[in-house]
Amino acid sequence: MTAYCETCASIGNIFTNHRLFLLHGEGKYIDILEKTLYNSMLSGVSLSADRFFYPNPLESEGQHERQAWFGCACCPSNVARFVPAIPGYIYASAADELYVNLYISNSAEVEVGNNTVSITQKASFPWDGIAELVIDPSRNGKFRIKVRVPGWAVNEAIPGNLYRFDDQIDEGYSITVNGETHKFPIENGYAVINRRWEKGDRIGVDFPMPVRIITADERVEADRDKIAVQRGPVIYCAEWPDNNTGNVLNLVVRKGSEFTTEFIPDLLGGTQIIKTKGIQTKRSQGKEPILLAEEEQVTLIPYGLWNNRGPGQMMVWLPVTPESARPLPAPTIAYRSIVRASKMTRALSALNDQQEPSGSNDRSITYFHWWPDKDQWEFVQYDFDKPQTISKTRIYWFDDGPEGGCRIPDEWEMLYLSGKTWKPVSAKSPYTVTKDNWDSLTFEPVRTSAVKIRVRLNKDFSAGIYEWIVE
Repeated sequence: MTAYCETCASIGNIFTNHRLFLLHGEGKYIDILEKTLYNSMLSGVSLSADRFFYPNPLESEGQHERQAWFGCACCPSNVARFVPAIPGYIYASAADELYVNLYISNSAEVEVGNNTVSITQKASFPWDGIAELVIDPSRNGKFRIKVRVPGWAVNEAIPGNLYRFDDQIDEGYSITVNGETHKFPIENGYAVINRRWEKGDRIGVDFPMPVRIITADERVEADRDKIAVQRGPVIYCAEWPDNNTGNVLNLVVRKGSEFTTEFIPDLLGGTQIIKTKGIQTKRSQGKEPILLAEEEQVTLIPYGLWNNRGPGQMMVWLPVTPESARPLPAPTIAYRSIVRASKMTRALSALNDQQEPSGSNDRSITYFHWWPDKDQWEFVQYDFDKPQTISKTRIYWFDDGPEGGCRIPDEWEMLYLSGKTWKPVSAKSPYTVTKDNWDSLTFEPVRTSAVKIRVRLNKDFSAGIYEWIVE
């Protein structure tokens, strides 16, 4: 969840795995290529095809939105050159072998030895696993057609042991030749059909696509006590427009929950959705730290299609315990406030979301920053919903050193609004600037409708904030 997931990296992943396939002829490389194609790469471009993601996060609090262009515009240009190249990944050939790698409707001609083979494929991937191929060799002859059996069709979530399906399903796939079902030998992830091919021969494949639950290796801390949902090659996510009040990060899906699926033709250009049940969680200022709401419906969409209806919360890895969720904030003074700053961005919501970082360079939660500004005074401000008497504050700084451009600031001060004038609080404890911990300040009580923190940025670095608490 803290990986960068750049769109260009997804395309590079496809390039690499295609070349490894060409070198070794193993289906596992196409398994990774296919999953990257339908998920992380696809999420890099909007349905309108004119807006792009630079990174592709697996979780968002609403601060992410595709852009028309970037100062460093490698991702849009990479998408533009990659998409027209997709036909080149569907088939491959070597000597007397024809590889069928991807299931996408198309017509193609492939040289197999000294024979030219025309292929017409009709498929409705990734929404169902049925495809039919019509084989038309220029002359009748014997050669092998190697039909890829996707790993997800044989209980393998992804090559390797980092991620696995939560259960094993016995519902098998089928491959037919001219309408007759056969059991073909499997070689490096391909069903090998070795026969004399004639014009009009047909191959049919049917790979069942039940909803599958993915869990990660226990050593992947960010995914612990969480599940991901997959159907066929497609990974799903919960997104704000489809779920209750738009809050999804606080959802918990119970282990063993049932999942149903259906195709919605007028949603996101036509897509398969998945439904299940979940519970919203909320922080409490009382004895119970986390409150649980009534069970409600949770709708999931393909991850590659998220953020086509505006920015908002999204989550791929779904918590299965309240402790692994991000409960809705408790109604504290800070949470009820309007947040302002010298630099207005969507990331300002981080200041009062009640998510405490593990350290000053914790990328797993949202933070606000002033980058690339430096060597100047900046501010953040809370406008209270009603006048409050306050006497304490705590702040947690963002610092992405040594590689990044933010460091803890040189100094800061707290002010409160008195009438129409900003006045400094009368501090009872010293101001401190600390990395990897809270800086706390107590001061003489004041009654006010707004408070402000002024921050002096270092002459060489910018700064940022994870959380700002007022009491």
